[in-house]
Amino acid sequence: MITPDRKVLICGATGFIGRLLTRRLLDEGRTVRCAVRRDTADIPNGAEVVRADMLQPLTLGPALEGIDTAYYLVHAMSGGRAGFERRDRDAAENFVAAADKAGVRRVIYLGGLGETGDDLSEHLRSRLEVADIIKKGRFATTFLRAAIIVGAGGASFEMVRSLVNRLPVMITPRWVTTRCQPIAVDDVIAYLAGCLADERTAGRTFDIGGPEVLTYKEMMERFGRIEGRNLFILSVPVLTPKLSSYWVGLITPVPPSVSMPLIEGLKNEVVCRENAIREILPIRLTPYDVAVRKALAA
Repeated sequence: MITPDRKVLICGATGFIGRLLTRRLLDEGRTVRCAVRRDTADIPNGAEVVRADMLQPLTLGPALEGIDTAYYLVHAMSGGRAGFERRDRDAAENFVAAADKAGVRRVIYLGGLGETGDDLSEHLRSRLEVADIIKKGRFATTFLRAAIIVGAGGASFEMVRSLVNRLPVMITPRWVTTRCQPIAVDDVIAYLAGCLADERTAGRTFDIGGPEVLTYKEMMERFGRIEGRNLFILSVPVLTPKLSSYWVGLITPVPPSVSMPLIEGLKNEVVCRENAIREILPIRLTPYDVAVRKALAA
């Protein structure tokens, strides 16, 4: 088991997951360093803050110096089809080179569920490519694969929330019937922190998901009931992901540059194919309705 004085680096510390994970590790008494691209007030008190940009290799050495374990939570979303994939690839390669040079012992990466194959969306394919790049490092990699994360501030959650609140009638593509295994953000944080504490997770890949498998239609309908709204969802075969993303951009605060890769990923079923992590970290998983209520309260 890692001792609290071994320094942990969080790459992507200002993101949706990074902020919550930083707070959790500090509460556990860990020594935490946060890598940020620019000055920010989002980092909880008690964490060391360093300036580092994954696309600027010369900034990574000081950030990784003296680090035992690093969390890699860096994800590009916008910038066009080739843009975010290229940035994700370059960032991961720069990180691996710098982490190997610094002698980092472990890396924990949070990516996405999704089967391999030609039909995989650019968004999910990029996440898997990043995992493959990170696994090439000399350190031990733990790869957690998650589907939609239910929590206030997450892009997918905010997109669904806005749709439910603003559109009592939705005309949607066939992706509404795709199955998904959403997971509460608190459970994701518990798994990330648990992997740090339990060395049995080192060098392994795990699927993580909540206790229920739902279609996206079911997720939105149940979200609507919690909000006291009755939804009518009509699926049509002619609405393309591109048109859907612009439609979502008009209705929600999520811009098309972000919503497009998210929506294109909805055509791919994202369900856990194995549950090995439950034997190592048997946390009590949060039901979907409870996760939504907690996110709304936040």
